[in-house]
Amino acid sequence: MQELEKIKEYRDKLVENCSKVIVGKENVIELVLVCFMCSGHVLLEDVPGTGKTMLLRSFAKSVGGNFKRIQFTPDLLPSDLTGINFYNQKLGEFQFRPGPLFSNIVLADEINRATPRTQSSLLEAMEERQITVDGVTTRLEEPFLVMASQNPLESYGTFPLPEAQIDRFFMRLSLGYMKRSQEMQVLARPMSEGRPDDLEQVVTAEETELVRSAWQQVRVPEPVLGYIMDIIQGTRNESSFVTGISTRGAQALYRGCQAYAAVKGRDYVIPEDVQYLAPFILCHRLSSGSGTTDQAKEFLLRVIGKVQVPLETV
Repeated sequence: MQELEKIKEYRDKLVENCSKVIVGKENVIELVLVCFMCSGHVLLEDVPGTGKTMLLRSFAKSVGGNFKRIQFTPDLLPSDLTGINFYNQKLGEFQFRPGPLFSNIVLADEINRATPRTQSSLLEAMEERQITVDGVTTRLEEPFLVMASQNPLESYGTFPLPEAQIDRFFMRLSLGYMKRSQEMQVLARPMSEGRPDDLEQVVTAEETELVRSAWQQVRVPEPVLGYIMDIIQGTRNESSFVTGISTRGAQALYRGCQAYAAVKGRDYVIPEDVQYLAPFILCHRLSSGSGTTDQAKEFLLRVIGKVQVPLETV
């Protein structure tokens, strides 16, 4: 299928360009691309200084489009995101000044430093692709992607995100530390190299439009669909979870597997796709009572291990 070849080329160009800044994290860049293809949003959670903001800026520069960065702070107001109506004395009338959410790609830096009220103002934009200010609703331009970075809750001055907002994020990812040799490479390179601002756009708007629609042609064989549902139902029956995965979470896993298979050059989904993506797409939607991501992942992997894997999928 010709579209699959174009998706693979698109993936290679993005990963190669972003890797000039983010070393050794090709798999994370690839997962961000899967979110972008599925019109989802990305939540990067890690300790400060691991390159979360640099990754998101590099991706935005590579795909082009309007880009805005918002530094979330405790005093940030909802109107700082959506925009305000102000009185123009010269014209003698009210005018709307759009906020940073009126962009194609929005980087919400340290999103959990803002108060729940401000965090909640993102919900309409993220889910409905629209913003309402003073009773007037405005549609957002596509593509629209919120890429948020988050510090662990143990960090000083952070607020937990509302569950409804967490569920709007397609994936929760973590960069982690680089390997020793990779980090030595980053330390030794000149200060003038490896900056996101130096990157150029490597894909066109037409290529992006094709990639964001062509992945839907990927087949999900009946046994693999049943495998997905067995995992979803397993989370609902697992006593370790307070709540299981909702239908929205199941749809995210289904679509994510389609896009990931397309990125890998296949027109069909295999069980390995499901096993690989499930922790990234499902863990932040599960509550184990402890509030820790690691424990939710441990319980999820236990659920997946109990589900029989289909042998023939094509």
